[in-house]
Amino acid sequence: MARMKGPGIFLAQFFRNEEPYNNLKSICKWVAGLGYKGVQIPAWDARAIDLGKAAESKAYCDDYRGTLKGIGVEPTEIAAHVSGQVVAIHPAYEVAFGGFYPDGLDAKGRTEWAVEQLKKTVLASVNMGTRTVPTLSGGLAWHMIYPWPQRPEGLVDEAFKELAKRWRPVLDLARDNGITIAYELHPGSDVFDGATFEMFLEHTDNHPAVCVNYDPSHFLLQQLDYLEFIRLYGERIAAFHVKDAEFRPTGRVGVYGGYQGWDKRAGRFRSLGDGQVDFNRVFTLLAEAGYESWAVLEWECCVKSPQQGAAEGAPFIASHIIETTQVAFDDFAGAATDVAKNRRILGLG
Repeated sequence: MARMKGPGIFLAQFFRNEEPYNNLKSICKWVAGLGYKGVQIPAWDARAIDLGKAAESKAYCDDYRGTLKGIGVEPTEIAAHVSGQVVAIHPAYEVAFGGFYPDGLDAKGRTEWAVEQLKKTVLASVNMGTRTVPTLSGGLAWHMIYPWPQRPEGLVDEAFKELAKRWRPVLDLARDNGITIAYELHPGSDVFDGATFEMFLEHTDNHPAVCVNYDPSHFLLQQLDYLEFIRLYGERIAAFHVKDAEFRPTGRVGVYGGYQGWDKRAGRFRSLGDGQVDFNRVFTLLAEAGYESWAVLEWECCVKSPQQGAAEGAPFIASHIIETTQVAFDDFAGAATDVAKNRRILGLG
């Protein structure tokens, strides 16, 4: 009997410089008390993990897991969204993303730093006993997302060639260690929907480590069919962010949002159950696709508090997790059969 794991929770949005949100033990006790069974660890937050030690020391990771087990949770994944974004940053965004990487790095130095951080995250995942690294791809061509000015022939292909080249050392290390890299298909990154995921696969020679961190909220805001996406790419889905969203266009704002804050955009992230994502179908399709890893709350909402969102998230996820079965509901009406009987039923003698 296959069963998705959960509920899990991504800690990145909940760390604060106040109790109980300012250190690993206290925040894990808080989420365990809400009913969460797993925590997704942000690799970039020193309050959550010492990434260098985790990459180098199995003993550190064993102690880490033991501490969490004593609280009642376990690590789901070590997430690397920050270093993933830094793998590829167009100069137009280097200042805005400046908080993602150490001061004083030029473009080459940023990429080298990011690749090393990702390699550490892969090795830390091996030592921690987790199987997937959720991340972002970074972006070189995002500023050309709308085809005005007209994109020169070969521009996008060149961007994906370079992106694949930068990611290849990380992907190879992951493959060699039984780890998958799960890209969250996200605006601001060059890999943001099914078409761009296919382009990235093509340029990485269908690398076995290239997978998806499935988050339906980003697809709903793009007006992409997030259910059909599972049917198309289910075998590549290795991680799952359970996040809700709504899209309510007006005569004033639509997909692009009019430079408005999150509360005034047509597309807004919401707490679980408050948006428009059909999670009954999402969980069903993931179960049918054979997904057996974690269902992890990523809380982002422009209305509710993080505390309320977290409290409501655990029972919401738990109520949607499906235990698949090989037992048919009408087995009671079945009977033993053989080829001869089947032929008689068909009127073939």
